[in-house]
Amino acid sequence: MAIIVETKDCTQLGDAELAEMADLAAEGPAGYEIGVLSKQAEAWVLITSAREGSKLRGFSFCTLERIGGTPCILIGCASIQRNAKRDTTLRAVMTDQFRRAVLAFPDEDVVVGTRFVSPAGFDAFKTLQDIVPRPGHRDTGEERAWGRRLAKRFGIDAGAYDDRTFHATGDNSYPLVLDHEALKPEKIDAAVAAQFSLVDRKRGDSLIAFGWAMAEDLAKLGD
Repeated sequence: MAIIVETKDCTQLGDAELAEMADLAAEGPAGYEIGVLSKQAEAWVLITSAREGSKLRGFSFCTLERIGGTPCILIGCASIQRNAKRDTTLRAVMTDQFRRAVLAFPDEDVVVGTRFVSPAGFDAFKTLQDIVPRPGHRDTGEERAWGRRLAKRFGIDAGAYDDRTFHATGDNSYPLVLDHEALKPEKIDAAVAAQFSLVDRKRGDSLIAFGWAMAEDLAKLGD
């Protein structure tokens, strides 16, 4: 059965949908409860949901906005169900958000930013360019500045964020991240995994990451 994706305003979310999302999140380590998800519905503009038939397979809170004039897709709390179709679900969720970006920012490159707790999260960035952080790359001052901008946007205190490692220290609660587990973790690049050496999951740490969705690639989604 195909994965069907819908993106709508968070104001349209009902209690039953929030309960479904909480049930899905409870299957993984995030365990986002209804109270947390309700606050996310207030903090973000859009909610993308992926269903297989009547079953919720993934969701993502996000917003399309400009930071310093630069168009951005910002992804907050998101969770993908741990099943055999998790990669397909993640790809469908991201593609729908990219389509939204084509409408909001035609003919422009778009920054895509979020937080991860594991290297599997980078599966969401497979179609992006100039991903930061990435192995073997010496980050520029502007890239570190982007990390600080995103940390501020995600509500992370300046003292809890290291702009050289893109590492955010947690507050002993599970962070509001793009929660995804790799279908084949043994295939994760060791150098990518090493970027999470400072991330203490029990403390609620996370890694801020971003990349560029190029205008020419986004345009193909609008055809």
